[in-house]
Amino acid sequence: MNQNEILVSLDIGTSRIKVIIGEIMNDNLNIIGVGTAKSNGMKKGAIVDIDQTVHSIRSAVEQAERMVDMKIDRVVVGVNGNHIQLQPCHGVVAVSSESREIGNEDITRVIDAAQVVSVPPEREIIDVIPRQFIVDGQDEITDPRGMIGVRLEMEGMIITCAKTVLHNTLKCVERAGLEVLDVCLQPLASGTVSLSGDETNLGVALIDVGGGSTTISVFEEGHLKGTSMIPFGGDNLTKDLSIGLRTSTEEAEQVKMEHGHAFFDDANEEENFSVTIIGSNRQQAFNQLQISDMIEARLEEIFVFAAQEIQRMGVRELPGGFVLTGGTMNMPGVLELAQDVFHANVRLAIPDYIGVREPQFTSGVGILQFAYRNAKIQGKEIFPSVTEEFQEKPQPKKQKRATKQQPKEETEKPEKKKESGFSNLLKYFFD
Repeated sequence: MNQNEILVSLDIGTSRIKVIIGEIMNDNLNIIGVGTAKSNGMKKGAIVDIDQTVHSIRSAVEQAERMVDMKIDRVVVGVNGNHIQLQPCHGVVAVSSESREIGNEDITRVIDAAQVVSVPPEREIIDVIPRQFIVDGQDEITDPRGMIGVRLEMEGMIITCAKTVLHNTLKCVERAGLEVLDVCLQPLASGTVSLSGDETNLGVALIDVGGGSTTISVFEEGHLKGTSMIPFGGDNLTKDLSIGLRTSTEEAEQVKMEHGHAFFDDANEEENFSVTIIGSNRQQAFNQLQISDMIEARLEEIFVFAAQEIQRMGVRELPGGFVLTGGTMNMPGVLELAQDVFHANVRLAIPDYIGVREPQFTSGVGILQFAYRNAKIQGKEIFPSVTEEFQEKPQPKKQKRATKQQPKEETEKPEKKKESGFSNLLKYFFD
């Protein structure tokens, strides 16, 4: 396995933190490792406790590391939220080489030229997404490398976010012992894996319903037109069930996962279960129809809020329909309810890779695909992300046997390696 072709994504969600390790071979992605952990330091898509978030990130990373027996050093981080802003940009440069052949250096220069815009001090540019390159007046070029020309232009989109939110996220990642390779906008990443080219050209809305928030993204003419976030998600369904069934949040979550149904008309009255009443040892029996009533009401409200956000973006028509994804969309009946609310074509997006065939992994898989494609266009260096795992357990035994015969220097070699790696990590933090 070539470490230089391995990429790791980190999706910091409100209910779960997901780490996905992907191997890129001949421009194809293979998922080789997945780690998930309960997210304790997040609420409504925002970090509320740095220490707990760091601990959760470490747990997810360790789980993924055990799966591939490698050490994760660098990750691509996804960012999301209402603080994200998109603005068009345009850059022009003269091709520098004598042969007039466009190379990586010209691409870097034109992208840098496009970033010369006034950005408020409280905001930071996280990425520039090229929409098209123009070589001597010829437009709609996706990759101009190798072409001959005198004047190179780029039309694209600058993504900015609030400095405080970004720095808090990066601080958590760094304190978990990881280096940030790149920062990725999650709606763009999710769109890469969820939507087809025809859908993004016609006009489509991607609704990602997570644990604490729902992200609404609209794509038109092949590009992201706008994104918004509402602070409602699967956790609200759990709270409603907890109140309605008078039981603990943990048990309400379990009931939602095992017996939840989002469409009241299709719910099964004969599917019975019992829950422990909070504050007592008594059990009370319920059926799927009773909880479906509560779930449908809250999910319908989330879909109505999403439709209002789409209208607020100025979108009147979506020929491509609606695409649903996110962990909460794993429940039976969500498609029927969405069709009832939106009166349009609705489908569910699930990543088509072994080990991650669940809507909760859409964003994590999308981050890998998008980061790789974007780095290729911009000529960024994003490999490697992992190193060989140190075999820590067998080492002491070998050292004990070898102490009499081998000189001291040889037995101390592994420690020196570890120190240099750690000092490099500290160097990165304090830079």
